[in-house]
Amino acid sequence: MRFHKSESAFFVFITVILAAGLVTIHAYRVIVQSTYDLYQPGRLETIEYLRTLLFATGVLLATALVFGVFLIYPLIRTQVKEEGKLRAMTESLSARSETLQQAALTDSLTGMQNRRYFDDALKEYLAEFRRIDKPVGLMILDLDHFKQVNDTHGHDVGDEVLRAVSNCLKDMTRYHDVVARLGGEEFAVVAPNMDGDLLMKLAERIRKAIAGMAIVSGNVRLKITTSVGLAVWDGRETADQFYRRADTMLYQAKKLGRNRVCA
Repeated sequence: MRFHKSESAFFVFITVILAAGLVTIHAYRVIVQSTYDLYQPGRLETIEYLRTLLFATGVLLATALVFGVFLIYPLIRTQVKEEGKLRAMTESLSARSETLQQAALTDSLTGMQNRRYFDDALKEYLAEFRRIDKPVGLMILDLDHFKQVNDTHGHDVGDEVLRAVSNCLKDMTRYHDVVARLGGEEFAVVAPNMDGDLLMKLAERIRKAIAGMAIVSGNVRLKITTSVGLAVWDGRETADQFYRRADTMLYQAKKLGRNRVCA
C-alpha cells in the first residue's frame, strides 16, 4: 500500500511524538523511584540520567515541532490548494453548464453529458491541469456487439442497456469527473488528477461492474460487456491528440477480443 507524502510525513510526526511520550513516562518513573532512593548511594548518577532523559524529550518534541511546521504543514497546505483549485474548476464547469442551453449539452436518452460538453470540458481540464502540472486520465468505452442487441431485441431494449450503463458510470465515478455519452454505444470519462495505475484500476472496476449487470426489459434478460481504451495526458498533446490516443487503445482492446482494458 502506497501512502501520499503528507500521510508518510504525518506517520513520522506521530512516531516522534510517541517516542517523546515514552521517554517522558520513563522519566516520570525515574523521578518516582528517586524519591525513595534520594538518600541512597548513587543518587547523583540517577539525577544525571534523569537530566539526560528530559533533554532527550525536549529534543524529540522540538524535532516534532520543526517537522510539523516546516514539512507537514506545507504539504497539507499544498494539497488543500490543489483540491480547492479542482473544486473551483468543477464549480466553474457546472456554472457554465447552467448558463448554456441544457438540451445542447445533455444526451436526451441517458441524461448524461453529450459529445459537445465532453469536447469543451476536456479542453478546459487540459488547460487548467497544464498550469498546475497534474495528470489527466481519459477513458473511452464502447459496448461490445451492441448492434446485435438492437437487431435481436429491438431498440427499446438497446435503450435500456444504454441507460443502465450510464447509471453504472455515474455511480462509479467522482463528482468532478466528466462522464459523457459520445454517441451510439460509446462513452467517455475524463478523470482529472489520476495517473495510469489509478486509471487502470478504475477502468477495471467499471468493466467488471458492467459485465456483472443483468439488464431486464420485459421478458428479456441479457448481459453486456464493454471494451475500454485508456490514456494519461502527456502535458503536450492537444485535446484531439489525447482523444485519438485513447481511441487507439479502444481499437486495440476490440482487436484483442473485447471485454478488456488497454492502455
